[in-house]
Amino acid sequence: MALIDFFKWFNEITALPATVIFFGVAVLLTLKTRFVQLRSFRYFLQLLRKGFQESDTKEQDVKTINPFHALFTAMASTIGMGNLVVPAVAIYSGGPGALFWLLIYIFFGCVTKFAEVSYAVESRVKMDDGTVIGGPMQYLKYIASWLGGWYMFVIAFLYMSWSALQANTLALICFQEGISKIYIGIALSLLMIFVLRGGARRVGVIASKLVPIMFTLYVVFAMFILLRDISAVYQAFSLIFTSAFSSTAALGGYVGVALLQAMRSGIYRGIFITEAGIGTSSIAHAIADTKKPSDQGVLAMYSMMSDAFLSTISGLLVLVTGVWMQGNFRSTFIYEAFKMHAPAAGDIILLITISLFVLTTVIGNTFNGKQSFALLTHNKYISVYLSMSVVAIFVGALADVEFMWAYLDVLLTLIAIPNVLGLLYLAFKKPKVLEVN
Repeated sequence: MALIDFFKWFNEITALPATVIFFGVAVLLTLKTRFVQLRSFRYFLQLLRKGFQESDTKEQDVKTINPFHALFTAMASTIGMGNLVVPAVAIYSGGPGALFWLLIYIFFGCVTKFAEVSYAVESRVKMDDGTVIGGPMQYLKYIASWLGGWYMFVIAFLYMSWSALQANTLALICFQEGISKIYIGIALSLLMIFVLRGGARRVGVIASKLVPIMFTLYVVFAMFILLRDISAVYQAFSLIFTSAFSSTAALGGYVGVALLQAMRSGIYRGIFITEAGIGTSSIAHAIADTKKPSDQGVLAMYSMMSDAFLSTISGLLVLVTGVWMQGNFRSTFIYEAFKMHAPAAGDIILLITISLFVLTTVIGNTFNGKQSFALLTHNKYISVYLSMSVVAIFVGALADVEFMWAYLDVLLTLIAIPNVLGLLYLAFKKPKVLEVN
């Protein structure tokens, strides 16, 4: 059995239980917190006003950061290429109804993120050097110490694999412009070596400054395409809702995708986009200078509104343009939609945007993966992990796209199931952590 066949087999047998667990826990947490995502919006606005009124010169512990800086740091890893690419992949695999389930998961899954961040802040610890560490690796230890160790082990490889998938997507897009995947793999690998040697910190800084500008351009160009034909947008919305609970056309023709497939595709991709269920974004939130854990959880919870907005735009683009019904499985649907329908230079704008997202995300993933690996090995063999990360980026650029997504789904299942079940356990064992003013 080929490795990709094993991954597909694993994903097939875990599809139903994993989907039920991910969605079920999100719903149960919502009920346990009495729909905190609905009743806390006014408090969220109060936190925003309070945050903007506080002086930037306020003295803080040098090992912690402003709650809003923690929020934007975490959002930088969740808002990006995933919002552009993943909704299209979900629609291809599960039909138009998958976008409905993706958005439904964001609604309920935002409470999963609320719980992740709240428990991450509550369970954080200060190391001997003053560094603050928190996240699933800490709060899962409330249940069993080995769960925290398991999380640290698997998450280090998830970060590496995420970087490989980023390289894969960029390589596929550039390949459509006649650029060899090998060149992209080499370029990204060399750039990462340069960054990891500490000589290119400003590369990430400059890119992070440009990304908001490029992302704004993406939204403007996307809305230009959508607003040209309002009736097509209406039809796309109608198709999304009618397909959410029935079989539908997908994979380039009418093949009948079951309800479970639409749910699984939407929910899995919702987790991939938002990281709600994986717990990774809570690591950045855990170092926020905040006294009440649930306050940071509220900020994190409502940050997912941007994920919902951008995912809706990207999903509508592939439905309105029809690219999801053409060809085989791939991660270049949005680029194709821009190339065919955007005004002059639209595809170039998107190419630059994705390149910047890949650059900043790969740098962040490698750093976060290194931190997790360092905790696991007590700061040993770090150079080995970094070398493996560079190799993964190069191999990822050349790998088969279907193989990469199947492999990532396996990792997601192995990480998210113990994490969300742990959160549900903690919600009943330590419910006061989730209380909101």
